[in-house]
Amino acid sequence: QVQLVESGGGLVQPGGSLRLSCAVSGRIFSIGAVGWYRQTPGQQRELVARIPSGGSTTYADSVKGRFTISRDNAKNTVYLQMNDLKPEDTAVYYCNVNVATDRWNVRNYWGQGTQVTVSS
Repeated sequence: QVQLVESGGGLVQPGGSLRLSCAVSGRIFSIGAVGWYRQTPGQQRELVARIPSGGSTTYADSVKGRFTISRDNAKNTVYLQMNDLKPEDTAVYYCNVNVATDRWNVRNYWGQGTQVTVSS
């Protein structure tokens, strides 16, 4: 069993910063691609940032230059540093990871979501 616990969301004023964390625990052989997505009511979940197993990190155009995704493999944790936040960044943010529980089995997992509200 694998668990993802997100933290770091909250209310922030425009121009402010937040750092989201996603701690992965449980039966972990290795962690592959990781990413952050967000969703607003009535809209589809959209990619914010992603670190693939190989290749370059990708960002949504709307967050380039403001958000930074990173990972700490020793702590099995994924981060999203969000700077210069705008009201349109308001959403529920979800962590997404590919976890190998052994040499042969890989599954995709979602975090429970954390609310980010940008408002004055």
